[in-house]
Amino acid sequence: MKIKPFSLTAALFGAATAALCAAETQTTYQFPDSLRTVEIQEVQVRSTRASARTPIAYSDMTREEISRVNLGRDIPYLLSLTPAVTVTSDAGNGVGYTSLRIRGVDPSRINITANGIPMNDAESAQLFWVNMADFASSVQSMQVQRGAGTSTNGAGAFGATLNMQTENIGMTPFIGMDFSGGSYGTHKETLRFGTGLLGGRFGLQGRLSDIGSDGYLERASARLNSYFLQAGYFTDNTVLKFITFNGIEQTYHAWNYTSKFEQSLYGRRYNSCGEYYDAAGNVHYYDNQTDNYHQQNYQLILNQLLPGHLSLNAALHYTKGEGYYEEYKTNRRWAEYGLATDPAVKGDLVRRKKMDNDFYGLVAALNYRDDESIEATLGGGLNRYDGDHFGQVVWAGVPNSMTTVIELFPDFEYYRNNAVKNDANIYGKINYTLWQRLSAYIDLQYRYVGIEMQDPGDWFGANADGSIVIDEDYRFFNPKFGVNYSLDGRHRLFASYAVAHKEPTRNDFEDNVGTRLKPERLNDLEAGYRFTGTGFSAGVNFYWMDYRDQFVLTGELNAIGEPIARNVGESYRIGAELEAAWQPLSWLRWEANATLSKNRALDWTVTLDDGTTETLGNTPLSFSPDLIANNILTFSQGHFSAAVQSQFVGRQYLTNTGFKYYQTQDDSGNPVNVDMTLKEHFTTNLDFSYRFNLSSIGLKEAVAGVMLYNIFNTRYDNNGWAAPSFKKEGGKVVAYTDHDQYEAGFAPSAPFNFITHLSLTF
Repeated sequence: MKIKPFSLTAALFGAATAALCAAETQTTYQFPDSLRTVEIQEVQVRSTRASARTPIAYSDMTREEISRVNLGRDIPYLLSLTPAVTVTSDAGNGVGYTSLRIRGVDPSRINITANGIPMNDAESAQLFWVNMADFASSVQSMQVQRGAGTSTNGAGAFGATLNMQTENIGMTPFIGMDFSGGSYGTHKETLRFGTGLLGGRFGLQGRLSDIGSDGYLERASARLNSYFLQAGYFTDNTVLKFITFNGIEQTYHAWNYTSKFEQSLYGRRYNSCGEYYDAAGNVHYYDNQTDNYHQQNYQLILNQLLPGHLSLNAALHYTKGEGYYEEYKTNRRWAEYGLATDPAVKGDLVRRKKMDNDFYGLVAALNYRDDESIEATLGGGLNRYDGDHFGQVVWAGVPNSMTTVIELFPDFEYYRNNAVKNDANIYGKINYTLWQRLSAYIDLQYRYVGIEMQDPGDWFGANADGSIVIDEDYRFFNPKFGVNYSLDGRHRLFASYAVAHKEPTRNDFEDNVGTRLKPERLNDLEAGYRFTGTGFSAGVNFYWMDYRDQFVLTGELNAIGEPIARNVGESYRIGAELEAAWQPLSWLRWEANATLSKNRALDWTVTLDDGTTETLGNTPLSFSPDLIANNILTFSQGHFSAAVQSQFVGRQYLTNTGFKYYQTQDDSGNPVNVDMTLKEHFTTNLDFSYRFNLSSIGLKEAVAGVMLYNIFNTRYDNNGWAAPSFKKEGGKVVAYTDHDQYEAGFAPSAPFNFITHLSLTF
């Protein structure tokens, strides 16, 4: 381990412990005020959240808003109607493996925290929502910060930040049950409970959840179980919480995606994962072609109000992850797995790729808030990840040759490697009123990242001597500056400039072996205007994100279906985000937002079939639509409510070349153009619900309803990949393959589908 704990972080943690001891010594046995208790519980996210005076673009989602759409889909889909967001779903219906892109930035570059604690996987820099099933049922609020955002803990924020606060412990006892069921065997059952405040000092609250779906694609099933449990101790100035939550998932693979040619032969729901043929040539699908993972989280959180407008939050955290995925591989070279010395020996086999990892650390922040003029935070964190990766051959068939075959032992281990990552940061931020309604914002962060990795390859012999292959240290300084001007309480103007950096991920190292990878740098300039009136509000935010050495998705997938990224020299994202909300009547509300953007690589280079390289110039960045527009019309009358939700997403390129298709030939030699884009699409959802008054039978609340998704049956794709070859033809570079219509794959989204729901609270 190359780094000692930062002295500030240690000091903050020591201060937190001292404050807790002082609070215990000075305890008064009066019941704490419920509003004050809520305020203290929310101290835990104050240090990393933006407020109305912070000069950045952000969107908040309250618990009530989350509950209305939380019917079983993953959190990315709950956020899909916020500005600049696109979502993906391997299974096609929002359950299982899903992901979130913001402003075209891929999931590995979006910082995600819960209670200020890092949630991104330390190596991939992603949060795998499949391991967080029904987490939305335990979330009090969410804030999406677009752009570099405010300083936070964990993975570098390189385009957006998602900050989640888990639910507050309520003051009164309750029991609740939520049920959902609908298309493709999708269902969700949640049991919620809370003791309220016991003896004026203690509270216990939690939930149990079960989610399942067969998926829109064939066999793209998901079986997800989770719980959330928190215990709290309260005094007038102190909240101490212990939180634990987990996720256990089993999902059938659906990450191959399928070409349009395959879909024309086998249908839109075709899923090639697990496919193999017997000796007679009959097709079969391997039953255990599944991903299996258990993630267990623990958080110990202290929130303390201190004299002189000060508050302190500190947290210890630990996450244990363990699991594997199993895969049937056909006609593989056995030498790749250490099963033969002769490279000509091939045969079927079943492999397991396993992970066993620990992630732990502490975060802390000291906050000062003077409502007159100053908001300030001094914070930091120290986190360590230690992960083992190893693979086993659990079955092998009869090879094509019996020459020099090595005896197969049960669960034969063919590779093993370890990775350690240390991540530490310290930040200070202040928002100071310079003159009346004019305030200035300064946010300075220093971040250290140390990565030690044995050979990240997954082939036999890749880590034969156990030596450290990747040993990198990164030191980043991330300054942010801005101004905010509020005119008569209704008009707000702001502007900011920020610098952000991001280290490479494990996949970046593995997919670019032999290349010295550069960290990414972002210069982010934002400027906006916001009007807030009695029945109408509107705003616009302009952004220019200038990148150096940005890792962008190439469109290709690696051997396990994950997207490949590589450094592109200079690139940029420039755009405008518009928002409006209008409530002309007490029972009618209209909300809309749109993002117009231009996302370009300035010097994208491809390798031609003759081995030479060619720079294509100014080309569109992959998975970055030029237009995203959302519309929500909500009706509410008495106990009945309804909503119309519409979304338009523009065309997305699967590569950074700007080519919409590649050239090839069909089996008869006729020319064919194979699409390499996700075409624009427009979808509409309808939501109906009714709130029953059943207090006479002991029910505090009863809500029933139905959500109708994609009511116009739009056929569209949410994700894809493309990997053609390139050549010069007539002096121009073209994308092509020889008689191959399989070099572009697509993830279809479900057509019209529905979910009914019932929620009961006692």
